[in-house]
Amino acid sequence: MTVAISEPPQFTIAVESPRTIFAGVDTHKDTHHAAIVDDHGQPIADREFLAVGSGYRKIIDFVHAYGIVDAVGVEGTGSYGAELVRVVANAGMRVLEVNRANRAERRLRGKSDPLDAHQAAMSPLAGRGLSTPKQRDGDVESMRVLLAERSSAAKTRTASINAIHALLVSAPDAIRQDFRRYDGNKLAIALSRTRPTPGTTPALIVRASAKRLALRHQALRADIALIDSQLGQLASRQNPALIAASGVGPFVAAHLLATAGDNPEHISTKAPFAALCGVALIPASSRKRHRFRLACGGDRQANAALHRVVLLRKRHKEPRTMAYIARRTAEGLSDRDIVHCLKRHVANEIFALLTQKSRCSSASSSPTQPNSSTSPTSAYANSK
Repeated sequence: MTVAISEPPQFTIAVESPRTIFAGVDTHKDTHHAAIVDDHGQPIADREFLAVGSGYRKIIDFVHAYGIVDAVGVEGTGSYGAELVRVVANAGMRVLEVNRANRAERRLRGKSDPLDAHQAAMSPLAGRGLSTPKQRDGDVESMRVLLAERSSAAKTRTASINAIHALLVSAPDAIRQDFRRYDGNKLAIALSRTRPTPGTTPALIVRASAKRLALRHQALRADIALIDSQLGQLASRQNPALIAASGVGPFVAAHLLATAGDNPEHISTKAPFAALCGVALIPASSRKRHRFRLACGGDRQANAALHRVVLLRKRHKEPRTMAYIARRTAEGLSDRDIVHCLKRHVANEIFALLTQKSRCSSASSSPTQPNSSTSPTSAYANSK
């Protein structure tokens, strides 16, 4: 008799797949606090790390130990979290900039580093208050540093010439007579060439102090000239089409490039760029009066740069600008409202130049047929 031997039953072992997690980091000068939540918003872990290179690497190991990282929300990507963003992005993780929690929520839930880190982790999961952080590793970052230095030098230069004028107001008449015919930079040059006699009398001290202030003014003026030269080189290399635009010089171009960042593609459309520059038009109508005003937010330096462009185009009678002013004046708009509209049109033009670097090459190949969707002229045509 043949006996059939049955095969042993087969068992399937289920292997749990790694879970998806979201991380958040609350950044500070000396320490960063990281928190992790799962895809249902449940907290998993949180820990504090030193804000140094080894601490950044420990943050990456910390979040990788709990699953597959979908996104990392970071507060302060432009200040204390700038280097952390670079390290985390180089590690292949998606980094998002999160806004600070609103006051109502902080009042209800309290505030601490773990709570802020948890809120930063919940923002990518909920998809609220997010933006792509600027890259800070190219020519635009160099321009940002130079602009900060130039701003400080310009303020100190103005303070030095104001101190010279204040010093000469109360100086003895003999000193005032020597420099009465000079003003501004000519006054600083004349004072820097003097050779005051050493002494402790008020008249000699005034002459010596005035010369030191004048030398400071001249040194700062030379520094600003050097910075402007470097800004021009960087702006021309980064976006030559922007420099070639009407009313845009190296200083204005550097401010606009610094506002957009090394990765201007993170700005999706011209509307967010206008809001970033503080030239987004919002309704300000009442009863029969229909008007718009500019939003009060955004980068004020970029707003000032756009204002300079409008003023230069008006001063030099740029045809498109003058035609637009004439048309809008005939419609009854005030000069102030027209300038607001012009700043928005200039922002649209600048956005096209920032995000489409290939436009210059395509325009040079067919100069008689510009692309109507990106041509600066279209910013003024049939627009209100």
